[in-house]
Amino acid sequence: MTFEKILRDLKNKNYSPLYFLTGDEPYYIDKIADYITDNVLSDSEKTFNQVILYGKDTEIPEIINAAKRFPMMSKYQVVVVREAQNLDNINDLIYYTDNPLKSTILVINYKYKKLDKRIKLYKSVIDNGILFESKKLFENQVAEWINSFLDDRGYKIEPSASVLLIEYLGNDLSKIANELEKLIISLNARVKTINSTVIENNIGISKDFNNFELQKALIEKDSLKANRIINYFDKNQKNNPITLTISSLYYFFVRILTYHSLKDKSSKNVISALKISPYFVPDYQTAARVYPPGKVEQVISILREYDLKSKGVGNLTTSPGSLLKELIYKILH
Repeated sequence: MTFEKILRDLKNKNYSPLYFLTGDEPYYIDKIADYITDNVLSDSEKTFNQVILYGKDTEIPEIINAAKRFPMMSKYQVVVVREAQNLDNINDLIYYTDNPLKSTILVINYKYKKLDKRIKLYKSVIDNGILFESKKLFENQVAEWINSFLDDRGYKIEPSASVLLIEYLGNDLSKIANELEKLIISLNARVKTINSTVIENNIGISKDFNNFELQKALIEKDSLKANRIINYFDKNQKNNPITLTISSLYYFFVRILTYHSLKDKSSKNVISALKISPYFVPDYQTAARVYPPGKVEQVISILREYDLKSKGVGNLTTSPGSLLKELIYKILH
């Protein structure tokens, strides 16, 4: 069942006695659990009928005992188990899930991992409740998610601004949502379109000095711009760690190599194969012309070498800034 379907059913008060929320993306898990704890019971009902437990501080028998209690002066009771991935013997929950009480809404937050399909609990949850798997989005899906998130709140965002957010925050939806919520609160009421300048001024991400702009400088063979960026990184190492820059460049050049290997280089196939936003397709088309396959393989080898050096392997004295300067020089020449 999808996140949207679960939330729609909850809003229509169509409740399941059991929600097992699992997967690598905590954002959707938290959203579902928070909606249930905030909305199913009234404030007065919550006093006696809402229980929050934590996996590292509880055991399966305690969860079962809580779930088997009947509500007091309420149609439902809500039992939420947060951080359930820390529970021992999770399969023992089957002694309750095989026959859950209809008056209890049991919510299991099983984050950062999947429930093993081979154990009996998996089938029991499928048969008697709702199993929701929250998957991490690919990079090419995050921009669309940001657009949808802001559209629901009456805002638009320029592609370059989305790029900055994704570059800075990755595909962690909780972090992105948190930053966007804070940004919306701080915006002038007349501002309805978020651009790179808005991001820079309100979130503190530089629109000119970031890994995406460094990639563009390498595509354009603009050594002056590339060196300005790495000089900025050198002076601001806390927010621009060398390991993150090398990792970003590594995946960038791996995608260029993948692009070279594609027989079908249509935009649609490039987006699918490289798992990128349509906004980036022209960059990879240009990069492939600038960096032929042999050069790309050489660059990937250099990046691996400097990744080790940045971690102290074969390097005890060279600073991160100097390593980056050496790295960029070798890539460009």
